Amino acid sequence: MKLLTFSLLAASLSLSPLAASAAHSKTSAPHKVILHAWSWSFNTIADNMRNIAAAGYDFVQTSPAQACYVGDNGGMALFSEPGDSIQGKWYYYYQPTDWTIGNYMLGNRDEFKAMCDSAYKYNVKILVDVLPNHTAVDHTAVLPGLDNAVGGHENLFHANGFKNIELWNDRYECTTGMMGGLPDVNTENPDFQYYYMQYVNELINLGARGFRYDTAKHIGLPSDPLDAKSKVNNFWPIATGREAVKSLSLLMPDSLFIYGEVLQDKNIKEAEYAEYIGQTASAYGQLLRDALAKQNFNNDELKSWNHPVDASKLVTWVESHDTYCNANESASLSDDQIKIGWVLITSRKGGTPLFFSRPAGSSKENVWGHNRIGERGNDSFFNPEVVAINEFRHKMADEDENISISKDGSVVIVSRGNKGFVVLNFTEKPQKVKMETALQDGEYTDNVFGNKFKVKNGILIGKIEPLKSYIIYNNL
Repeated sequence: MKLLTFSLLAASLSLSPLAASAAHSKTSAPHKVILHAWSWSFNTIADNMRNIAAAGYDFVQTSPAQACYVGDNGGMALFSEPGDSIQGKWYYYYQPTDWTIGNYMLGNRDEFKAMCDSAYKYNVKILVDVLPNHTAVDHTAVLPGLDNAVGGHENLFHANGFKNIELWNDRYECTTGMMGGLPDVNTENPDFQYYYMQYVNELINLGARGFRYDTAKHIGLPSDPLDAKSKVNNFWPIATGREAVKSLSLLMPDSLFIYGEVLQDKNIKEAEYAEYIGQTASAYGQLLRDALAKQNFNNDELKSWNHPVDASKLVTWVESHDTYCNANESASLSDDQIKIGWVLITSRKGGTPLFFSRPAGSSKENVWGHNRIGERGNDSFFNPEVVAINEFRHKMADEDENISISKDGSVVIVSRGNKGFVVLNFTEKPQKVKMETALQDGEYTDNVFGNKFKVKNGILIGKIEPLKSYIIYNNL
């Protein structure tokens, strides 16, 4: 009842434009970690909330919750080829047909509310993947309520919204053109903004506490060129609570964690996006996956975040649903390799790490695993090393980081002040560690395996197993 009472209070508030402009959504979540419960149903997330909380996750990110394209006769496969007994495509929930809560893939409005109630019980916050940038490829599938809300179907799209993007680094084409056959919504239309913000506020009233904006770099910033149908590029000020649209403002803007998929490339205005939302550290993820594949961390670029924006405003990952699903690029890495990468990014001071939950039963040879939308992912999200590093991150708070790399790049040590350190074996071979360290002389025991390390005269000595991490903090 406490959550419901608070939500109803929030619904009754209508921030003035002045108040909204002074409010800022959070673009950083220091010391927090996110579980991306990719393709889990709302009921599945709720049923697993106790385990999620126990594993040390502060946020759960859902897949898109809005009405979506019903393809392959409503089949519930993650992916299918013609002739497969079970049909379906995971990406249909990235093809909106209306901005109302609930879809056939993940669950209805009541189930969304029950999931949020479960999260509140365990002190976990729900992030919702939202995507105002485009509609379904088949734009005729858009539902009448949406068309009516914007004053007719033709008002839903940019003037340039049915022209394919050809010059991806041209900001006009990137922010107004059709991406991958997805018609581009006129996100500057006040009628659309009002309709969309009603959807967002309803999610908040039901318990959502943040958002991940899909294809964020395809939604124009105030400084970007205008579409012929647009008078001002003000979507981001409205979506983050700086401005109101038709007297409607974002609820609880200073309590929400909001970040966007701003994939790094040429001519991407990271600094301007950072005024409104957190961003994805996609270049770092690529470097890290390359290092994992080569079993070699010997690259000084991996000590930075390879991003012009401060690390406090970055969401970091080893892999995302796109790197896993699109051409299965990161699926070539084993669960153990992903785990080692996760331990690395989560042990570090900067960023807000996001753990992508792979499908249940998946493997290098069987990318889609059980191949069912709605199921819980595999057990990796609560692997003992993953749980230990999540706790480590919470305990390290603002401790400074220091990264040491062995000469051959096979072993990495991340120290956090004098409170804790992590030793990682990037290779599929056992290693003997003999590396310089700033740690005090003594004997240390890791928190997962009970492995012993000695420090003598500034040299750390020990043995480590293949693709294992050793996390030490309780005995420092």
